[in-house]
Amino acid sequence: MSDDPETPRDFAALYRSTLTPLRRYLARLLGNSTEAQDVAHDAYLRVYPVMTKTAAEKPEALLYVTARRLAINRLKRRSIAPFSREELKPDTAVSSSPGVAQEVMARQELRLLEQAIAQLPEGCRAVLLLRKIEMLSHREIAERLGIAVSTVEKQHARALRLLRAALPDQPTRHPFPPPAAPGEASR
Repeated sequence: MSDDPETPRDFAALYRSTLTPLRRYLARLLGNSTEAQDVAHDAYLRVYPVMTKTAAEKPEALLYVTARRLAINRLKRRSIAPFSREELKPDTAVSSSPGVAQEVMARQELRLLEQAIAQLPEGCRAVLLLRKIEMLSHREIAERLGIAVSTVEKQHARALRLLRAALPDQPTRHPFPPPAAPGEASR
């Protein structure tokens, strides 16, 4: 990783300035605000390591291209296992900005993830980033790093296990309970 102290600030600034518009863009593209949040999260995860290794000339463009490609992949997967027409209708209640609680939790979640990835052993971190960011197969990673496929598999599994242990058990993505089902009285 880069030792440049500006990189985390640059990424944090990119995150703050693009989170809401990126989620809106993806919600329009995917027709679902929950999926848009997931894809945006994945896009940030893929862009962060790139920004830490090299000075991205146009990080916002990189983020949007990455997010668009992830969304297109998700749409392709839908065509393989399509849902009903009702489920594909766009959400009409896409918020123009996240609430303060969601924004604070997103920042905390991102910070925890960055710290957890930084704490991984170098081999595990390299394998994880090649697998999750560059979407390489285990065989391709083995060829690139000059190690055995079984080593790649073990390092990938270890990286995921270490991340799971380092991150909180409860997801912070949905801080509020789901709305009551029709007919249930609110408490």
